[in-house]
Amino acid sequence: MSYVPRLKEEYKSRVIKALTDEFGYKNVMQVPKLQKIVVSKGVGAAIADKKLIEYAVDELTAITGQKAVSTVSKKDVANFKLRKGMPIGAKVTLRGDIMYEFLDRLITASLPRVRDFGGIKANGFDGRGNYNLGITEQIIYPEINIDQVKKISGMDITFVTSAGTDKEAKSLLGELGLPFKKN
Repeated sequence: MSYVPRLKEEYKSRVIKALTDEFGYKNVMQVPKLQKIVVSKGVGAAIADKKLIEYAVDELTAITGQKAVSTVSKKDVANFKLRKGMPIGAKVTLRGDIMYEFLDRLITASLPRVRDFGGIKANGFDGRGNYNLGITEQIIYPEINIDQVKKISGMDITFVTSAGTDKEAKSLLGELGLPFKKN
């Protein structure tokens, strides 16, 4: 008997039926699903201090449970003293069981630790069924030890779904448990 993440099981048992009832899908394959979650972090100060990239990679690895990679600049920007190929951020792409585990920890443990939390804004959709969420402080994650943090910084979380419209994607993410603000 193998382990199945809680949210994955809930998606199969409850969310598919709820979305089929709401949108009238004829086939189970039409029901939108979460394809991947990308957690990225830009470290602009890494131009001056190269160790900041290593800290960012270590933090993302601790938060997600999967090894993060550093990202490099695509072109030269003279105003920022940036050269093509310099490390400038970190990212990790989550799929499968690790993705569902991260989403579960985000919803149940991390988002409630945000100061004055009243839900996440529903205006982060891109028109193609993907949702972007900005986190302002990495210390909301229980995996981060506050005493070892060099600098408080934020990160971007992108939820990539197979939904065709923003309405379908919002229903999917809402059924999975993301706490959207009531308008």
